[in-house]
Amino acid sequence: MTTDAIHDSHEHDHHDHKMSGIKRWLYTTNHKDIGSLYLWFSFIMLLTGGAMAMVIRAELFQPGLQIIEPDFFNQMTTVHGLIMVFGAIMPAFTGLANWMLPMMVGAPDMALPRLNNWSFWILPFAFSILLMSFFMEGGAPNYGWTFYAPLSTTYSNGSTAFFVFAVHIMGISSIMGAINIVVTIMNMRAPGMTYMKMPLFVWTFFITAYLLIAVMPVLAGVVTMVLTDTYFGTSFFDASGGGDPVMFQHIFWFFGHPEVYIMILPAFGIVSTTIPAFSRKKLFGYSSMVYATASIAFLSFIVWAHHMFTTGMPLFGELFFMYCTMLIAVPTGVKVFNWVATMWRGAISFETPMLFSIAFVILFTIGGFSGLMLALTPVDFQYHDTYFVVAHFHYVLVTGALFSIYAGAYYWLPKWTGHMYNDALSKWHFWCSLISVNLLFFPMHFLGLAGMPRRIPDYALQFADFNKWVSIGGFAFGLSQLIFLAVVIKCIKGGEKAEAKPWDGAEGLEWTVPSPAPYHTFEKPPKID
Repeated sequence: MTTDAIHDSHEHDHHDHKMSGIKRWLYTTNHKDIGSLYLWFSFIMLLTGGAMAMVIRAELFQPGLQIIEPDFFNQMTTVHGLIMVFGAIMPAFTGLANWMLPMMVGAPDMALPRLNNWSFWILPFAFSILLMSFFMEGGAPNYGWTFYAPLSTTYSNGSTAFFVFAVHIMGISSIMGAINIVVTIMNMRAPGMTYMKMPLFVWTFFITAYLLIAVMPVLAGVVTMVLTDTYFGTSFFDASGGGDPVMFQHIFWFFGHPEVYIMILPAFGIVSTTIPAFSRKKLFGYSSMVYATASIAFLSFIVWAHHMFTTGMPLFGELFFMYCTMLIAVPTGVKVFNWVATMWRGAISFETPMLFSIAFVILFTIGGFSGLMLALTPVDFQYHDTYFVVAHFHYVLVTGALFSIYAGAYYWLPKWTGHMYNDALSKWHFWCSLISVNLLFFPMHFLGLAGMPRRIPDYALQFADFNKWVSIGGFAFGLSQLIFLAVVIKCIKGGEKAEAKPWDGAEGLEWTVPSPAPYHTFEKPPKID
């Protein structure tokens, strides 16, 4: 036996050894384990944030103050927003990236495995801190997820320090995760995989990671300024001390607008993977998709003040931000047309991932159109701070980001678990979600146009009927997500064995390894011609 062979056998013994029980999950540096941790964490957070949304919708079921105090209502809207953005959507995408990126670029693991473990394990602590604030004297943050000064500084309820600390930790996690993604993609691609051969999924995460690295420090800066204004006597946002409350909004939205694209670009990547697979065609216009993603990312930095048309901006500022915002519709439109063109004349099979992807394209486009309406300065004066805005961003975040995560989860579940999911149950999950989500968010457009303000626990009588239907839709949508939990648990426990490539139209390196994916993939990098 040669030394090489001895070395090889030793390597294998060493590699396949994974710790058992809780230690495996605490100390793991394996990208698949960490991906699974992220995905489970985000689902728990989805249910937590969903429970808060249920409280909000129960209160709004009929007019009058029904169930909870107005202050607690505000806490619910705030923490619901924070949890859904930083605890459900973003970690779900990071989980998908952790699982799939190394397999898609042909790498054995992420570039920085220890950092990877660390970036996950600080998250549960961040959210524990945020949720603990409910049990403090003044209660949880009650100033909206955008925590506008002076609400979060002068008039805060004592939870600001907890909130700031939690946001700092989430931000650190995001920055570390993003650095890891960038380094993995740049340095660990299989030989022969040029940038323009990377799957679009990889591209969107690559660009998203750069966005994260650019804007998370801005958020860190602004939350620190909120902290010092609250507790250390500075006056960044206090006019009496020479500060400016509107400056807060500028700094926050300079982070906040790229942030909303951080939550949708990976969704574009997932849908650009699933639609070609179930249309049994190559993605139409690959390079234009890459350029469109990059231009959306670039434009996202110069549109932030469209959230602030009503703060009294100079006319030139209003015009600039209006036109820049409308410009984003061009690359986004390119994407939508390319997805439709991919489906055109394809041999489509309506599997559950495809259903979620088609729903994504249609409903995300509705969300995009309502965004275009909000981009028009004169019209925004009417819509600003009404339920129209709530309808808009829930269409892009729920039927956009969340639906794409479901599409991705159903698409790769066979690869993760080695079993096919229960098709009937998954279809139930899709149709219940689809019908209820539209019953939940579509009427909000009309409530907003009629002038119902957002973030209020009570409302005038004329909005009662619509709100009743919205609340029914809300509860139906919330309960529908438990079907997904049932599907996943059933799939992990067993079911029909999955092939290495369960979808005949699927392409990419991840389908060259057996299902379930081995603990260590690509010890020797695959060659790409």
